[in-house]
Amino acid sequence: MKNNTLSHIEQYPVIPVYYHENPETCKAVVKACYDGGIRAFEFTNRGEHAPDNFKALLEYRNEHFKDLQLGIGTIKTLQQAQAYLDLGADFLVSPIVKEDIARLASSNNTLWIPGCMTPTEINFAEELGASLVKLFPGDTLGPGFLKAIKPLFPKLKFMPTGGVDVNKENIDQWLSAGVTALGFGSKLFLKPDGVSGYEWLTENCRSLIKLVDRRN
Repeated sequence: MKNNTLSHIEQYPVIPVYYHENPETCKAVVKACYDGGIRAFEFTNRGEHAPDNFKALLEYRNEHFKDLQLGIGTIKTLQQAQAYLDLGADFLVSPIVKEDIARLASSNNTLWIPGCMTPTEINFAEELGASLVKLFPGDTLGPGFLKAIKPLFPKLKFMPTGGVDVNKENIDQWLSAGVTALGFGSKLFLKPDGVSGYEWLTENCRSLIKLVDRRN
């Protein structure tokens, strides 16, 4: 399952990162992203309703979008990781590196994506078996950081998250630095003034996929 999830993310490297308290809003957002070509989605564990909403999203996914990988982010404790694995999370994303979470993910054959900011953290994550590392916060570190440290970790794959911009120049810089995937948060979800529905989000996702797909 771990390797299948990683291969899936490599094939669909645009990952929205999202949280909302209203489960119906969450479903609408996931559908809009899916309609725009998204096939890997990170819901974040950032509010008191996160577990219930994630459970609702999993049920919605299982009914409508079975090829969508639905992961959970902002996992900081072993207890959180276990709770979301029990719900059926496809992958775990952390803003930090923790050995107990790494061990739990490995024992469940689940992809764990730890957040790192320094070469020491990246090295520790690699020692714990991470195959994909989240560079966080992405806008603080920047593509130049990845380009400098990537030769030190030739077997690792990288995904910046946190402030990653949606414009072509920024995306091209990250791609040139050697990212495997890109996580997009608030800048993906900036709703234009005077519009209703979620077609704008579907179009945003389509545009991002075109920018990230090097075959174009």
